Amino acid sequence: MDIKAGTVIGRCQRRHRSIEFRAFLDTIEASVPADADVHVVLDNAATHKTRIVHDWLVKRPRFHLHFTPTSASLGSLLAAAPTMFGSMACWPLMAQPG
Repeated sequence: MDIKAGTVIGRCQRRHRSIEFRAFLDTIEASVPADADVHVVLDNAATHKTRIVHDWLVKRPRFHLHFTPTSASLGSLLAAAPTMFGSMACWPLMAQPG
């Protein structure tokens, strides 16, 4: 999610394997300017911790993964986002189709 622009990079997949996650990381990389750090917040699924993902991330130090606690939810993240990213008068979210 780009808080300034009010956009979210998202994709629904039929399967949730490391191959699909790695492809999604490619989508993020292509969508975010090369000079920007990328912080990815995700759950603790094993899919996000495989060798293929690790090897991809090692080559891209601008990517930073933040794992939510097992008991956390996306709703909790969204409620806490203004605190995490600074106070904002307006915090729009718009999902991109795809």
